[in-house]
Amino acid sequence: MLDTMGDATAVALVGLLSGLMLGLAARLGRFCTLGAIEDYFYSSSDLRLRMWGIAIGTAVTGSFVLIALGWLDPAAPIYLATAWSPVASVLGGLVFGYGMAISGNCGFGALARLGGGDLRSFVIVLVTGISAYVVLSGPLAALRITVFPVVETDPQALPGLAHALARLTGLPVALPGLAIGLAILAFVAAPARVRRSRETLIWGAVVGLAIVGAWAGTSWVARHGWDDIAVSSHTFSKPLGDTLLYAMLSSGVALNFGTGSVLGVLAGAFLGSMIKGQFRWEACDDPRELRRQIGGAALMGLGAVVATGCSVGQGLSAMSLLAWSAPVTLAAILAGGYIGLRQLMLGFAPAE
Repeated sequence: MLDTMGDATAVALVGLLSGLMLGLAARLGRFCTLGAIEDYFYSSSDLRLRMWGIAIGTAVTGSFVLIALGWLDPAAPIYLATAWSPVASVLGGLVFGYGMAISGNCGFGALARLGGGDLRSFVIVLVTGISAYVVLSGPLAALRITVFPVVETDPQALPGLAHALARLTGLPVALPGLAIGLAILAFVAAPARVRRSRETLIWGAVVGLAIVGAWAGTSWVARHGWDDIAVSSHTFSKPLGDTLLYAMLSSGVALNFGTGSVLGVLAGAFLGSMIKGQFRWEACDDPRELRRQIGGAALMGLGAVVATGCSVGQGLSAMSLLAWSAPVTLAAILAGGYIGLRQLMLGFAPAE
């Protein structure tokens, strides 16, 4: 099969199919980072946060099943292959979360809304992708590398919770990983209201399986192919820039997993919006709103590159490997999102 389509096309197809699952979850299951934060802080509902928990538990459990079977080398993904910088996680997460709030969506959410006809999200997608590349390999790249140098880790001391427990106990790394994943699922699904919510359980599991499917698919191509293929799962900062570059320079830029992932989310969101009869064209009619969206998107691109991942990249893909960076970055994103939402809704006046 790889001889026919090539390694790059194969991993793009993996991204497309697993991204399709994410796009459907966003439109049919209302899976959304900022929406979950808004529901929790302003509507006193934790169901969408618990959907995130189901997704995380499923992704952790599935990823460590792959590791146990030898289908995923935990040292291959960037989240464990490079040393963890706590400062980068906190600062990048805060900047990303704040930008997400003032722009009204993260990169993944903007793709999902664009798939439903929201042209305002097109601006967020464009600016986030460009901003990520400005920091990744553009004018700010040298400063980023100086402040946050990338250092490879020792394969025998990977920076993750399951690996730390394995070194401490002498157990195979898959055992503590599986135990943690199942414990997350049990804790999140403990309340009866969660178990009664089929939407929460089903779509949370679909998102988690999309993350696992991406690890499995890209690992298979990396093992059996001829090219130097990165073992990847979903994130939505650099891949937005990759997709823009491919759209402009496809004769000189190869397909990759991220490009397939972006197109898959768009396709899944479009299909989901059509199924629910929610597709409609929308545009920005307030210059102040557009200004916030552009500024927030620029901050998201910057923050995601510094933190080595966005709400999906760190909150799900890195979390599925139990990387130390994941919970810290996700907590910083939630804090930044709360600060941004408070500014939009209440200003910065002290609470009474």
